[in-house]
Amino acid sequence: MPSTPSAPTAPDVPAGADGIRIRPARTADVRAMRALVAPLAADRVLLQKESVAYYESVGDFVVAERDGEMLGCGAVHVLWEDLAEIRTLAVAKAALGQGIGSRILERLVERAHELGVERLFCLTFETEFFGRHGFAPIEGQAVEPEVYAELLRSYDEGVAEFLDLERVKPNTLGNTRMLRVL
Repeated sequence: MPSTPSAPTAPDVPAGADGIRIRPARTADVRAMRALVAPLAADRVLLQKESVAYYESVGDFVVAERDGEMLGCGAVHVLWEDLAEIRTLAVAKAALGQGIGSRILERLVERAHELGVERLFCLTFETEFFGRHGFAPIEGQAVEPEVYAELLRSYDEGVAEFLDLERVKPNTLGNTRMLRVL
């Protein structure tokens, strides 16, 4: 039986002079991504997700690596025809200040463009970082009431967070809702 061609993925970005490259995540990366997020979840900066959530969304993720070591990860998750969310943007503590988060975010913005997304949303404590990348704080909903009603039907907990639904959390983390128009 002939093999089925795999779905196209975002291209690997060649390693820079520092040896760091940004590439699409693979299922084999999930354990390392969860380990990278774990200390941030313990500090209540990010929410820890179950492994299954990472596997289900692995196609949304890119990772930053150098010499096989994962230095960071992040995801762009489509919420609606013109809207996506930047999720789980994390950089290893030892790699902070090297521009890795910016490189991951730039690749996620490129991916959003490729998908036809016009607006990017995030929930973050890192308002200065996202502000430098064109995001601005917002109040209220980033979607029209009709879209809000449609999104209420989603089973995705991230969508529930985006909608600021009480059943998920009344923003117990205290992070800021930000939006960028592409």
